[in-house]
Amino acid sequence: MTAAATTRQVAYTGAGSLRIEASAPVPPAAGQVRIDVAYTGICGTDLHIFHGTMDGRVNPPGVIGHEMSGRIAELGQGVEGWEVGDAVTVMPLARCGECPACRAGHSHICHRLNFIGIDSTGSMQNSWTVPAETLVRLPSRVPLDHAALVEPTAVAVHDVRRGDVQPGEKVVVVGGGPVGVLIALVARHSGAEVRLVELDPFRREVAEKLGLTTLDPRGQDVTAEVEAWTGGAGAAVAFEVSGAAAGVATAVDVLAVRGRLVLVAIHSAPREVNLHRFFWRELTLIGARLYERDDFETAVRLIADGDITVGALISRISPLEQAGEAFAALESGGGVMKVLVDCRSTEGTDAR
Repeated sequence: MTAAATTRQVAYTGAGSLRIEASAPVPPAAGQVRIDVAYTGICGTDLHIFHGTMDGRVNPPGVIGHEMSGRIAELGQGVEGWEVGDAVTVMPLARCGECPACRAGHSHICHRLNFIGIDSTGSMQNSWTVPAETLVRLPSRVPLDHAALVEPTAVAVHDVRRGDVQPGEKVVVVGGGPVGVLIALVARHSGAEVRLVELDPFRREVAEKLGLTTLDPRGQDVTAEVEAWTGGAGAAVAFEVSGAAAGVATAVDVLAVRGRLVLVAIHSAPREVNLHRFFWRELTLIGARLYERDDFETAVRLIADGDITVGALISRISPLEQAGEAFAALESGGGVMKVLVDCRSTEGTDAR
């Protein structure tokens, strides 16, 4: 397939600034593919970039975005097992293969990790060229707008696995944004009983429509509610997804003896932690970062089989030319869960 003469892209140009610009599509080199991007999701990391707090990694002007879906438009030399038109998403991790983490089998947290869409060019454009090894196949029954949520679902799958959630365990998720809700859904699918703690009434409403039980920390004593729910024992696992100091305190306070605290949110500042409770109850702190390929493939299956309903999380889809408004809508926080940017060319066909 011949590439279009130009591609439209969203370039981050500095704190609080985006620019829509035209660029020549990048032909795929050997081992690469070019994708006609359908949708790109905006996540919390993208907002951090937009605020200028990650300029040490993002070199303005740079195209961002990593939660995506699309179809293969062009194959580079030597790429096998794929055809033009295949529906795909991308696991946006390029590892070095040589550092201690890679040699130990933990390449997803490579010491020199290239997170594609942050450290290198991302998907918020019509046409995106990536290594073929990053592709993840999408079943035809998955709409491409839903498929843009495979990446955050893979985060949730990885987090639940890191927490070693077992059937019948009681789990508390602190923070009800898209990743928090997805963690709650994946934990429930794993057989756990779940409570979701969230301040925002809109987010609680979305979660409750998905069958989740929520707690409002402004109107309820969360620790007391969890103690009543667990017969005084506390939760086996708590996921801290809020990124707030109060969220950390809540996640620690609700845990049972030998409970596991899974740290999901990125905390930009040091937090005070009740280490006495860690000592007294023999708690365990577990870091959870990114995902592995099996997490991605599991996420695809969960969405394709209808076990995880992601469509309910999509609050808004904006055309690429209105990416600035899409960022503003997500930043406003009110009545918004997940915002997607429609990256399809106006000359393209319906990507669903």
